[in-house]
Amino acid sequence: MEDVLEVYHRPHDPRRPVVCPDECSKQLIGEVRTPVPPRPARDDRPGRVECYDCEYVRNGTANLFMAFEPLGGWRAVAVTDQRRREDWARFVRDLVDGRYRAADKLVLVMDQLNTHSPASLYEAFAPEEAKRIADRLEIHHTPKHGSWLNMAEIELSALGRDLPDRVGDRATLERHLQAWQHRRNAAATRADWQFTTKDARIKLRKLYPTMKE
Repeated sequence: MEDVLEVYHRPHDPRRPVVCPDECSKQLIGEVRTPVPPRPARDDRPGRVECYDCEYVRNGTANLFMAFEPLGGWRAVAVTDQRRREDWARFVRDLVDGRYRAADKLVLVMDQLNTHSPASLYEAFAPEEAKRIADRLEIHHTPKHGSWLNMAEIELSALGRDLPDRVGDRATLERHLQAWQHRRNAAATRADWQFTTKDARIKLRKLYPTMKE
């Protein structure tokens, strides 16, 4: 935990940007009947919220990969059909070779999911390519049961509040994600992390071992 907190209090460094990746799934729910659109109120009639039928059809799920740079005010979301090691590896490669291609190291803070390791790079790419990407990474894992330390969860929460309850297909989901991502990045919305190691040693002292004199 203290390792992650130390990383969060480093000054912003474009050569070693701190990025928090995470992922979640989104159920794709289609409509059996066309929803009734909302209607604004007028003097001669009341307004109406959008109405959905209680019946729906399940169209499977989609996986969302999130990368959030707290001090840079930037985030990216990618949609995949699955959450395999290869999918995570390709997402990380796109970060390394895309936005962060000029960085010396990409500092990743993420949870301990078994796919979140350089081993995934070797399952997805040839050894030379996997090592090239791995050498560009500095990885810090949140402790077990401590995924709340991953600031990507803040962005996933914001995204969840923005997405409609029902999205029927991947193409529609991707349009919503692109619009949300554009708005957040245009506003350069950042995260101001305040919790420090000193705070942890006071408020979470029960998590530390007891030293007997």
